[in-house]
Amino acid sequence: MTDAPEPAPSGTVPDAEPVAQDAQTLTDVIAALEARGYEGQFRVLEQARVQCLTCREEFAGARTAVESLRRLEGASDPDDMLAVVAMQCPKCGARGTLVLGYGPDASLEESQLMLELQDARPARPGTA
Repeated sequence: MTDAPEPAPSGTVPDAEPVAQDAQTLTDVIAALEARGYEGQFRVLEQARVQCLTCREEFAGARTAVESLRRLEGASDPDDMLAVVAMQCPKCGARGTLVLGYGPDASLEESQLMLELQDARPARPGTA
């Protein structure tokens, strides 16, 4: 009999290439992704668009892929729901992070973008 992997900490979702299990704050998650080469930053714009803050290119969210996704909920306030997305700019190739709100307090732009982003994470065993 083999040991099952430990479940993800409360308020987080495991990733195909996990961020350190103890990375529970936004700062911890971003630092772990930066250590994996996601050193740039992106921001959400209107109409499900994204801007790369390295080259300033603006593009549709559907033109890039989610390479990693971590969801966080605030320790003191579970309504603080954030998603940290690791992605790559389709123009300059910069790898970086985008922080989005999700759930009932997300902006219209953030919600639209979450629907547009393409999931490029490898499928996990047992999921289809």
